[in-house]
Amino acid sequence: MTIIELLLKEIEQEVQTTRKMLSIVPNNKYDWRPHAKSMTIKQLTNHIAELPGWLTMTITTDGLDFAANPYEPTNADNTADVLEIFENTYADGYAHMQGADEAELEKPWILRNGDHVLSARTKYGTIRMTLGQLIHHRAQLGVFLRLLNVPIPGSYGPSADELEQMKQYA
Repeated sequence: MTIIELLLKEIEQEVQTTRKMLSIVPNNKYDWRPHAKSMTIKQLTNHIAELPGWLTMTITTDGLDFAANPYEPTNADNTADVLEIFENTYADGYAHMQGADEAELEKPWILRNGDHVLSARTKYGTIRMTLGQLIHHRAQLGVFLRLLNVPIPGSYGPSADELEQMKQYA
């Protein structure tokens, strides 16, 4: 398998898991946050939904400068809209990854805010960072939902909620 084929397989797996997590967010909890320093569920789910778009940005650009391109987050406030954003950014990112070539992944990609460099990696490294961010924020969302007593789906095997349910039917 090529590096791109391996990345595409990993992206598909993480998207399936993320889709399950996003799909269970209660619409009446989008303004909730566990702590004053935490994002609201709305901010967190919108960020998660946008992350696959970084695949497109990484493949099609040499970087991002927040000073020149201020961040404008999406503003979905319900699960259906968040899932639509997620599916659209995923489809676009996946298509761009399919069309990329291995040599493109070796090129540098820089995230900055004016003269301050936040991250300087290869495009491959930026794609891996994007997947790491997706996994990290999905786990955050899982904690938020757990605190709200929402049963959590498994990520890399059954969750405690799924195991409990299996025991009930055993």
